[in-house]
Amino acid sequence: MSDERRTPSGLPIAEVYGPGSAARMTEQPGAFPFTRGIHPSMYRGRLWTMRQYAGFGTAVETNRRFRELLDAGQTGLSVAFDLPTQMGYDSDDDAAVGEVGRAGVAVDTVDDLAVVFDGIPLDKVSTSMTINATASILLAMYVVVAEERGIERAQLRGTVQNDVLKEYVARGTYIFPVEPSLRLVTDVFRFVAESQMSFNPISISGYHMREAGATAVQEIGFTFANALEYLDRAVAVGLEIEDIAPRVSFFFAAHNDLFEEVAKFRAARRLWARLMRERYRASDRSCHLRFHTQTGGSTLTAQQPFNNVVRVTVQALAAILGGTQSLHTNSYDEALSLPSADAARLALRTQQILAHESGPAQTVDPLGGSHYVESLTDGLEAEARALLDEIDDMGGAARAIETGFLQDAIARSAYEYQRSLERGEVLVVGVNEYTEDESPPALVEPDYTALAGEQIVRVAEARSLRTAGAHAAALQALAQAASGPGSLMPVMVEAVRARATVGEISDTLRHSWGTFRPAA
Repeated sequence: MSDERRTPSGLPIAEVYGPGSAARMTEQPGAFPFTRGIHPSMYRGRLWTMRQYAGFGTAVETNRRFRELLDAGQTGLSVAFDLPTQMGYDSDDDAAVGEVGRAGVAVDTVDDLAVVFDGIPLDKVSTSMTINATASILLAMYVVVAEERGIERAQLRGTVQNDVLKEYVARGTYIFPVEPSLRLVTDVFRFVAESQMSFNPISISGYHMREAGATAVQEIGFTFANALEYLDRAVAVGLEIEDIAPRVSFFFAAHNDLFEEVAKFRAARRLWARLMRERYRASDRSCHLRFHTQTGGSTLTAQQPFNNVVRVTVQALAAILGGTQSLHTNSYDEALSLPSADAARLALRTQQILAHESGPAQTVDPLGGSHYVESLTDGLEAEARALLDEIDDMGGAARAIETGFLQDAIARSAYEYQRSLERGEVLVVGVNEYTEDESPPALVEPDYTALAGEQIVRVAEARSLRTAGAHAAALQALAQAASGPGSLMPVMVEAVRARATVGEISDTLRHSWGTFRPAA
């Protein structure tokens, strides 16, 4: 009887590993190709940033949650925006009905964002914003919020996700066609560099593709294909690799297979360094793979939700053993509703216990040298590079997305996983094994109708208070810039300053560029 075993990505697992199972490990942390870490001392010198993702309905409620998390010891902020904000609709738009404040905070004007960060020192706290199609608008708002408090651009630290290519693949919160969307991305690159901001102008995300069903191999390969597309576009418009690459960051998922996930992070770090050296002759600093990790939302179960505490702990440990620079741990109740305050605090405490009580921060790359982990690292790198070569042969990520290659590959992986789950080949505790008769948990949700009503009143008031002439002139300047070759960010900042809304700015660009229509 065959006892063949494989990782979730399909790599074969031997019964025993020993010398000769993988390439001999002679690499040191902080040295090219950075398999063991981008810094020589890693967490012995500085712990990862504990950055919990949050955004709740109104700006006031989000600000309250941020303050609670900072008081509890969180070391960075991460903002979740609602779907209308992500897709360029104001809260009073017909397209926003039923979605205002549900998936995150509703932000219509720069004054909403100012409330989100009320009382929070933007020159001292690093902020990550999970926003893509409207990333340039929200970054412009963040800059204006800071400047109106007397904080210069160069003092701002953080990350704007700004990874629109994966929206076409996995999430769907795109607005514009591919080419003008890529133009916005490179505009943000240029703006951040010229403003001398300590800001990452993009966080290239494998997380959402993994959540949609991609394997660990696909997560690496597809993420890097998108990253290379962005860098090639930046170089094509005259930006220097050494000015861009050190500020490019990544965003990965951590799922349940502890050893494959650790190996994934190590393989990704090594492969990215080699790609940067081969393609751009990049310096060591530009070869660093710096990444944020979030535990796997799709792995959380509504059944027996307290089991998710264990899942999140294992996933967080994988990210730490793999050398992440920043980490978000999901709350155990996220399969049911927005995280409760108690669950969010426990998720943060999980990171703190791992950091201070469990030991992986005491030495660099604790699993380095494990015959099993080294073998998995080699295998994942080889498979991901083969996938990248295939995408290169198609003409790059943008072309592969237009043909549906990435989307189809992820859909097949998701289908195969679901079939394996239904056949019982994949065991999920509490779902298809060790099940119990359960009563549905009581959920306490906000009154979203009332919340939306409050936000609609707020955006109407904002429109009534602005100077009509300055507002109209700013949007006209934006329309002219969109039709020409120049940078959009400076005129977008002025539109934000004139209190143009997210929807008005997006509509101006929609009128100039149209919208993306997926291939049938």
